[in-house]
Amino acid sequence: MYRSDVLHPRPSLQEKLRKIYDLRRGSTAINLHDSDPYMTLLDALGNPHLHIPPCIHVAGTNGKGSVLAYIDSIMQRAGYKTHRYSSPHLLRFNERVTLRGCPIDDDMLDSLLDEVLAVNAGAALTFFEITTALAFLAFSRHEADLVLLETGLGGRLDCTNVVPSPLATVITRIGYDHMEFLGDDIAAIAAEKAGIIKPGRPVIVGHQHHEPARREIVNMAAARGAPLYDATENFLPATSIPSLTGAHQRENAMTALCCVTHLDGFTVAPRHIEQGLAEAVWPARLQNITSLLAGSIPPGCEVWLDGGHNESAAQILAAQARHWQEQDQKPLYLVLGMMRHKDVAAFAAPLLPVVREVFCTGIAGEPAAFTADDLAAAVKAAGAVCPVTAVPDKNLPARLEPHSRYLVTGSLYLAQCFLKNV
Repeated sequence: MYRSDVLHPRPSLQEKLRKIYDLRRGSTAINLHDSDPYMTLLDALGNPHLHIPPCIHVAGTNGKGSVLAYIDSIMQRAGYKTHRYSSPHLLRFNERVTLRGCPIDDDMLDSLLDEVLAVNAGAALTFFEITTALAFLAFSRHEADLVLLETGLGGRLDCTNVVPSPLATVITRIGYDHMEFLGDDIAAIAAEKAGIIKPGRPVIVGHQHHEPARREIVNMAAARGAPLYDATENFLPATSIPSLTGAHQRENAMTALCCVTHLDGFTVAPRHIEQGLAEAVWPARLQNITSLLAGSIPPGCEVWLDGGHNESAAQILAAQARHWQEQDQKPLYLVLGMMRHKDVAAFAAPLLPVVREVFCTGIAGEPAAFTADDLAAAVKAAGAVCPVTAVPDKNLPARLEPHSRYLVTGSLYLAQCFLKNV
């Protein structure tokens, strides 16, 4: 997590979030194997993870949030009450924990942080471990029909992976990300993600672009006696149009559809699926924000926002760029901001052939991000043949071309910064 994660309009909450941020500041890496203090905290809190409503547990590299957004929307349209835990947040921390469809309110969050911090008594846990324990505590105290639980960066050793028998598990697309923790072998990464699969519990597998990843998931499911359902063997009804943009969102919608049709004890009608897919909301995922900038951009100009930051996301964006080109041939300009630990070359490579120019920016208020100049140098080193320009941390170049398209991408923290300023 980064400095941006602890910003909050309520001073008391910002102070408490910063306390969590400081718990393990001296550590250079997250020790995924060190779970004893976390389990001690859960035990002291009464093991809330054992007292939550039935759970759908989702892991993967790309698409986790979108799949959960679709499932959440469908199940709510079917009349069910849902809690959801996801990360990171976009504008404020409360978005990470939603209770019966609404972000946790400030008063409840303040109280729960007090309780968890007091019980933890300064033990060296990560930000994610503390906030996951808080989410379990909230879910255990508020009735719902379903909990939608998203892993952090892993699976097998992820601190969400303490729910003993989820209703179902879902594995979305596996790609290369967080290699500093998970390694750079796609099969090994998939094995970590597939570690959420539980004996005898259904597992839904989303579209996999790497066969070794799919094979690891299939083998894990077989070893644990978990019924496996392949979302690629499903189909979307002609009347079901996903609300989120991009061909990859059809894959995510199919994964969500496959999941909701294999939930024991829940009834979901075709109309609920159609409505849920059409009305799902997940900001900063190929989000057209042109209307938010009305009056400040030239005629015919479009601005799109996407929080993608890894190679798989870049391939998705490049495919969308080619689709746009077939539609209207508007020139595409890339506005790029990234965190320093991300692989700039891997992200830039699929996009460079489809853009006219790259504008590199820092991320205001986030010291862990590349500066505009350093990012521009990294993009040039990646083999850019188009112009690459460093711009101030204002997210968009000073002058936009009419009848053009701008894609702001590279980090959810850039998306966060941008949405706060429009």
